Amino acid sequence: MSARRLLILALLIGSPISLAVAALINATSNDFVQAGSQPGDLSDLLFDSFTCFSCHGNFDPDQEPHERWSGSMMANATRDPIFHAALAIANQDVAESGTYCIRCHSPTGFMEGDGTPADGSALAGDDYDGVNCHLCHRMVDPIADPANPAEDAAILAALTDVPTDPHSGQYVLDPFDRRRGPFTLNEPFFWHGWLESPFHQESLMCATCHEVSNPAISRVGGATPAASDTYVLNNLDEEHPTHEKTDQFPIERTYTEWLNSDFAAGPIDMGGRFGGNKQSVSTCQDCHMPDTTGVACAPGLNGTLRSDLPLHDFAGANSWVPEAIYRLDQSNALYGSGEESGVSLSVFRDAIARNISMLQRSCDLELKRQGKKLRVRIINQTGHKLPTGYGEGRRMWINAQFFNKQGVMIQELGAYDNSTAVLTTGDTKVYEIKHGLDATMATATGVPAGESFHFVLNNTIEKDNRIPPRGFTNAAFEAGQAQVVGATYVDGQYWDDTKFDIPANAWTARVTVFHQTTSKEYIDFLKAENTTNTAGDIAYDEWVAGGKSEPVAMQIKDCSLWPNKDVNLMGTVGDIGGTAPAVSVSGGGKQVLLVDLGEQYAGMEYFTVGTASGPAPARATSDLPVPIEFDAYTASTLRGNVPYLHESVGRIDENGRARIRFELPPNAPRSLAGRTLHHAVFVHRAGKILASSDPVAVELAP
Repeated sequence: MSARRLLILALLIGSPISLAVAALINATSNDFVQAGSQPGDLSDLLFDSFTCFSCHGNFDPDQEPHERWSGSMMANATRDPIFHAALAIANQDVAESGTYCIRCHSPTGFMEGDGTPADGSALAGDDYDGVNCHLCHRMVDPIADPANPAEDAAILAALTDVPTDPHSGQYVLDPFDRRRGPFTLNEPFFWHGWLESPFHQESLMCATCHEVSNPAISRVGGATPAASDTYVLNNLDEEHPTHEKTDQFPIERTYTEWLNSDFAAGPIDMGGRFGGNKQSVSTCQDCHMPDTTGVACAPGLNGTLRSDLPLHDFAGANSWVPEAIYRLDQSNALYGSGEESGVSLSVFRDAIARNISMLQRSCDLELKRQGKKLRVRIINQTGHKLPTGYGEGRRMWINAQFFNKQGVMIQELGAYDNSTAVLTTGDTKVYEIKHGLDATMATATGVPAGESFHFVLNNTIEKDNRIPPRGFTNAAFEAGQAQVVGATYVDGQYWDDTKFDIPANAWTARVTVFHQTTSKEYIDFLKAENTTNTAGDIAYDEWVAGGKSEPVAMQIKDCSLWPNKDVNLMGTVGDIGGTAPAVSVSGGGKQVLLVDLGEQYAGMEYFTVGTASGPAPARATSDLPVPIEFDAYTASTLRGNVPYLHESVGRIDENGRARIRFELPPNAPRSLAGRTLHHAVFVHRAGKILASSDPVAVELAP
């Protein structure tokens, strides 16, 4: 039967029938051998998660480990339709590369020998349990440490190759069913063997699968990685000579990003943004497994009530695949009934909600008018790049909308069409990493040089403008193969600024930072490039059914852009978030107004006007709206008769700044108490008013 007819048949019966397709590079399984545990090493096989459910599930989703884990992408790493679609193309590009992917997406399958053949066709039953309880709780720290269980020494000694810096699925597993965790369990404990393991609270554990390099491609350069290094295909049918990640092509560097951030140096007080009960966070687990108060096992099992109980959320950035897995459980289009998750739709939706919450907490957004520009600042509040992790098809961008006085949108930048899933990229900034092929790899494979979604063929980083974390330095990130490409960040910078031209007649702006899990370009690639099976079609259909990976609004902020607001007037020291600072009538106090216009206003004259009647664009001066109500206090400030207002008239300094001070002495007239004054600054030249500021409030407290 022809390949075309087989494809038609596969579509009709709804299963991913595989076709024999010659790979572009005829590698062997030897090219993808990794250090660590290997199939056949386990005396006790990995149990499925249902074994753990009876004690660690079905009692309270706000405490128990099982339910939250079951809806996560960790639990469903093997059911992920994007994984299956990408797996097919990986094997088309480089023979036998799929087993390398299966190591992390189906650890049970890999350890039981079902990672061969590399197309995943041997995976069945418990192999679809993803990154499950037994996998994580039998992991052994590959770095010898006296704090680790004594049993570890013999386990490491028995390995042919011990990982020195685990990555790319180089896990080490306890051959026996001795379940490890960070806590001491109550004695007597007879439910299962256990060992206390500090490794389970270390980020290095997460690096095992969230730090990814291609072992078939080696770095050519000096002892320390540099941006100028090149990457070449190894001799085929040979293991990578060192198994070290920095000697291979970097695909994901989430752990390295964290390791070279301030978070790795010690806990940072994030005000409870990520850590649950923890105010200060450091490790991956602190943020992605936030602490709660509760017990980890069902009532009656003598569990310890803890205030540092890690919730098994594993929240990330995936906003649509969990619901797709629920639909695939019903249709069995990608896998059979024996591989279904058995998870309810509500659990998957809860997992998506946690992912969206994580995205929304990952950054802050600040807007500021600077002359005729709107400055948009995105502040990365995470311990890694923003965004991070799997780069293909994932992106974050700025959408800016400008409105006129009547509230009609007059311009949109970074527009996204929900019906077509097309993003307009030419007029905004898109944060992403893009890999590609150099000329040598292009010649060897026939795939065009430049940007590419060919995961296992890529050997260049074409773009990486993602926002670095606190503590970023260019040297450290370059040495870890996580350098910035196509953008500039100075050492210590964990934010990014973008300036947009403000269109004429714009009165307000709304800026949204969006994140998308799977772009149209990537899903089209997975569908079109797959000549092996129907996994690409299945992934595409689920993408459509799930809303085409509708972008998530991470942050939204509005900004007033009155035509007169070329002046940026900030409140007093301590005036945060626009709140009105208070000055005591009896005790005295001051408010300092800091005017920051920009150097284009240097040398121009300014004056300060006040009102006791409140702010409002009530009048016009030189065709500009005046942002205050005129009253007797206004007249006094115009005449300079307010003894409490200092430096209210002057010239803008060479840096485009001025400083005005409102100060009450102790025991000022009691009649002032209870009032709220507003002050605005006007800039003029040759008698013509050029700009005015927003009014800033000061409350006169008793």
